[in-house]
Amino acid sequence: MISLPSKKRLAHIVYESDDRASKAFDLVLLVMILLSVVIVILDSVQQIHENFGPLLYWLEWFFTLIFSVEYILRIWLSNNKSGYVFSFYGIVDLLAILPTYLSLFLLQTQYLTVIRALRFLRILRILKLPEYLKEASRLTDALKHSKAKIQIFVGSVLTIVLVMGSVMYIIEGPESGFTSIPRSMYWAIVTLTTVGYGDIAPATDFGQFMASLIMLIGYAIIAVPTGIVTSELVSARNADEIKNFPDLKTCNACNLKNHSLDAIFCRRCGTRLSPKTK
Repeated sequence: MISLPSKKRLAHIVYESDDRASKAFDLVLLVMILLSVVIVILDSVQQIHENFGPLLYWLEWFFTLIFSVEYILRIWLSNNKSGYVFSFYGIVDLLAILPTYLSLFLLQTQYLTVIRALRFLRILRILKLPEYLKEASRLTDALKHSKAKIQIFVGSVLTIVLVMGSVMYIIEGPESGFTSIPRSMYWAIVTLTTVGYGDIAPATDFGQFMASLIMLIGYAIIAVPTGIVTSELVSARNADEIKNFPDLKTCNACNLKNHSLDAIFCRRCGTRLSPKTK
């Protein structure tokens, strides 16, 4: 007679990945997620849908029921049920199954199940990739530290969009498609981001001059968010290097601090850096 694993053992298999059973569970889950996403993508192709629609429909329901059982199982096994339900992975797990059920009432919502691709993030935990986890944490910290700067940047961009949209509404007017300030602001956003749909275009010389100015501003500011986050990433990396390798942070000859992790010689005086020298 086969004995069922205890609740504690099941919780270990479902939530951990440090033995053969838990790793097998996670890998099977990932394969099923991949297959379910592929089915949704194939079902959106008209020719495939016409030929294999019923099969894909039942396969999607099969995977959805499996993920539903898994979601309920995770809630039951969790020591902090509300903590799991409202956690990032808990919300993703719920959103991974909801669209299929909603498709019973709202057409086309089953295609939203591609959101379950977010569950591939579990591979970082399954494969135990500390380097990737560390880099992900560093990126998250950089975004948090950049929050104030990014908020100022977004506020500045919105101000430019409001001003330019209002000016273009006055200059061009409804005759050129600028029927309202919100419509003009939409044009300003499209132009500032250098997308340029072409559905609205200025007709007057002054309007075209202002459009050219907005385009140049767009090229000038497009790299600002990247620069902000990159600066924080470099600062975080340097801080980690100094923290993990304190012996390399100062040159014994000229007392210059904050050398890079791979530095061999001091960048100021050329003295050889040695981690064993205090």
